Amino acid sequence: MKKLFVLLLLTASLPGSIFAQNDPHKKNYNLDKSGLAISGYDPVTYFTTQKAVEGKESISLSYEGVTYRFATTQDRELFKANPSKYQPQYGGWCAYAMGATGEKVDVDPETFKLLDGKLYLFYNKFFNNTKKSWNKDEANLKKKADTNWDKINH
Repeated sequence: MKKLFVLLLLTASLPGSIFAQNDPHKKNYNLDKSGLAISGYDPVTYFTTQKAVEGKESISLSYEGVTYRFATTQDRELFKANPSKYQPQYGGWCAYAMGATGEKVDVDPETFKLLDGKLYLFYNKFFNNTKKSWNKDEANLKKKADTNWDKINH
């Protein structure tokens, strides 16, 4: 009886697990345990104010299994109209690390760069601001990061 219960419990949780594994967007995205992107920062304000602004829990939106928070309802509507415009590159992982080593490295949402209409985030802790390193070799690192990200997502 105990084995049957365990089997039923595992089977009941299986479809959700399969779905999560088959959703490359969510699987490869830099999320906290609740599925929140960019540590709750508003992805739109990077573009509209060139600042990192924390979103409000009461103004959120789930897109492809990823939850975003917004500072205003207007920001949420802008995102809803064109999500790919506002989503950070490389799943929200550090752009420098993606280019330098192809690794998924956490970021400081307040360390960012807009380049060709796209949002890039960077690791910035313990006296290591990777945005500075990115800026020294941006063209090369971006090309490598694009290639590495394509490998991760396929």
